[in-house]
Amino acid sequence: MVQNKWDESNANQYEGLGELVYRSNLIGSDRSVCNWGGGNTSMKTTVEDFRGRPIEVMYVKGSGSDLATMGAHNFTGLRMEDICPLIERESMTDEEMVAYLSQCMIDASHPRASIETLLHAFLPFKHVDHTHPDSIISLCCADNGQEIAKEIFGERFVWVPYIRPGFTLSKMIAEAVAANPQAELVLMEKHGLVVWGETAKESYDRTIAVINEAESYISQKQQSETKAFGGEKLSVLDKEKRNQLITKVMPAIRGAVSGEKKMILSFDDSEDVLEFVNSEQAQQLSQVGAACPDHLVHTKRTPLYIAFDPSADNADDLLRKVEEGIQNFAKDYEDYFSRFASEEDVMFEPVPRVVLIPGVGMVTTGKDKKSADISAALYHRAIAVMKGATALGDFVSLSESESFAVEYWPLELYKLSLAPPEARFSRSVVLVTGGAGGIGSATLRVFLEGGAHAVVTDINLEGAEKIAQELNGTYGAGRAIAVKMDVTDESAIAEAFEKAVRQFGGVDHIVNNAGLATSSPFEETTLKEWQLNMDVLGTGYFLVAREAFRLMKQQGIGGSMVFVGSKNSVYAGKNAAAYSAVKAMEMHLARCIAAEGGSYGIRVNGVLPDAVLQGSAIWGSKWREERAAAYNISPDELEEHYRKRTTLGVNIYPSDIAESIAFFASDAALKTTGCMITVDGGVPAAFTR
Repeated sequence: MVQNKWDESNANQYEGLGELVYRSNLIGSDRSVCNWGGGNTSMKTTVEDFRGRPIEVMYVKGSGSDLATMGAHNFTGLRMEDICPLIERESMTDEEMVAYLSQCMIDASHPRASIETLLHAFLPFKHVDHTHPDSIISLCCADNGQEIAKEIFGERFVWVPYIRPGFTLSKMIAEAVAANPQAELVLMEKHGLVVWGETAKESYDRTIAVINEAESYISQKQQSETKAFGGEKLSVLDKEKRNQLITKVMPAIRGAVSGEKKMILSFDDSEDVLEFVNSEQAQQLSQVGAACPDHLVHTKRTPLYIAFDPSADNADDLLRKVEEGIQNFAKDYEDYFSRFASEEDVMFEPVPRVVLIPGVGMVTTGKDKKSADISAALYHRAIAVMKGATALGDFVSLSESESFAVEYWPLELYKLSLAPPEARFSRSVVLVTGGAGGIGSATLRVFLEGGAHAVVTDINLEGAEKIAQELNGTYGAGRAIAVKMDVTDESAIAEAFEKAVRQFGGVDHIVNNAGLATSSPFEETTLKEWQLNMDVLGTGYFLVAREAFRLMKQQGIGGSMVFVGSKNSVYAGKNAAAYSAVKAMEMHLARCIAAEGGSYGIRVNGVLPDAVLQGSAIWGSKWREERAAAYNISPDELEEHYRKRTTLGVNIYPSDIAESIAFFASDAALKTTGCMITVDGGVPAAFTR
């Protein structure tokens, strides 16, 4: 049952618009009541206009906001004296409605009003709530839903057949409510619920009470049914096997759904997902269609169902079926588009938003992690709706034509236009070694500022977690994960890439940056010191690059690697034979990989910094004293010494290196590979030649 979260002591802190915000946030806080971005709320009140005159105003949710998180600035105020005469009209197009409502706003800085503004305005109640609860949509998507509604609500409801939101639906609801004095709620076929009240609390309480009446009835029906979705058809694999399979298949899915634009993936093997994908009816039910417009926008009309038998098929079978399935989905979507599109319509990416794999779980796709997670959240709601609807009767959905009318609806497309423009690293994933250090963390900030998702790896897990936490706080939850990784440990590297795959679907960029440095006169260089440099800076870079190469090749959408070398990659540093030799080897390894990676679209380049003292673990170690001794100066004089030896007379900072790394990874260097950039202020002895 849905919990009533109204807290009188909290509610009493608010009045007017603040109380509407409180109520809206409560409604949005439970996704079984209101989908992400869906639903709308309103309040009619009296305010003073710019001339100090009292006028009746309706505040309604603005387009593109989410009830769970919206504030007062997300509501639009409209003059009721201008809106009320509209109900006398016989018809009104969407374009006319939007243009008219824009003239009714009390403040031009308010967001565009909700698509369903007139639904709220035409109902003669102070507070109105429109939601998309699981139990109500189950009822409204059952073939016998209207008859069952009579059993549950008697004469207290109005049933409205499916019509896309707008003027006609709003007027139909208002007239139906006016014709039924006993009406307390509206059930919108294949859409949702509308209730009202004279106070904010009355409207909220009725929303929760109505939902629970429907949920109680459905629960009783489900208890009398022996098996949900026809019972189990296939057995779920254990967690370890699911992870193994999904790690192998997600890069292939990502490659297959990433055409002109790459996609970020999410994996979900929650209990309700596994119950559904393993059931007898999963394949048939999943292809019926979307239950309501809110689901459709984020999941497309149908998911891709993979006919995989975990007891008989292996990983290669799954890979083949996934690739074939995505190809067939694209063809079917293109056919669907061609059947209903007008000349002005531009087709969205013909790829699935949801991929269902029996025995394994659900993969969702999106332009970023947030979008992929929203698609997953909406399909959880779809599963709950199908479970409820099939307990009542047969599940029915939006038809193909109804679906297309919503998916390519100009008013829905307007919401998409509110999203910020994509940045240079949008839709991409970067893995940085040594991510907790100065250069590594600066590089991560540049990538995430550019829209990327990040895997922060470091042998210092606490440091990596601190950076990931900072990045998520600044750029959005879920944008970065921290992974402990020792670059000399082959299995740890493989595990880090597997975590990246399960989190985001793959990796597009790697920055080989983990490092250390030692300094000794050549004859005093020990084998242990030599081997340490080779292990971390040579073998470590090789192992990370090899794992990335394999993954990028599997994805089939190219990729970029940037090796952080050193001035010593091209200059024989004094008292640094081990360090200089392996840094030179790094750059030649990068060129070798570039030569092999070109045919796969994998670019490999190097950035050669010098004397980046700020934020560096290396320069905070014994290396500072060793380098100062090599130049016969004190450690405190080292920074000035390095500045004076550059032709530009500058010091080098982590952000300088990060920008050069980002250049190589970006499309600005799309036709550059096997190259090096020196970022050292101009040290003539290290000029490349």
